[in-house]
Amino acid sequence: MSAPPPPPPPANGYGYAAQPELSPQDQKLWATLTHVGGILLGFIAPLITFLVFKDRGAFVREHTKTALNFQITMTIAMIVSAFLWIILIGILLSIGVFIVVIVFSIIAAMKANAGEQYRYPLTIPFIK
Repeated sequence: MSAPPPPPPPANGYGYAAQPELSPQDQKLWATLTHVGGILLGFIAPLITFLVFKDRGAFVREHTKTALNFQITMTIAMIVSAFLWIILIGILLSIGVFIVVIVFSIIAAMKANAGEQYRYPLTIPFIK
């Protein structure tokens, strides 16, 4: 007589095995990379990390959600400033938005690396 087969892994609702929670060090790493990635790739980096890691820990979920909301807000600001280039104020607005993205993303990355929560100012909460 053979032993019964092992039970299947728990599913996450999509038919895939549930992923284990990340260690606190890994959560801090991915949260930091999300904020830095936002400088280089806009909302794409936070979107990917949010979709991949949102169920792998509360810390990384909050940071990726916050970064995604900020980057979406800044993308909208860049689009508005692009339309305002016609009257030349858009050039200054584009430079300002770019500086805001760099400064606040660096601050957020430093907070994430220290294990602290951070809320970007000037952010519309699209994802709650």
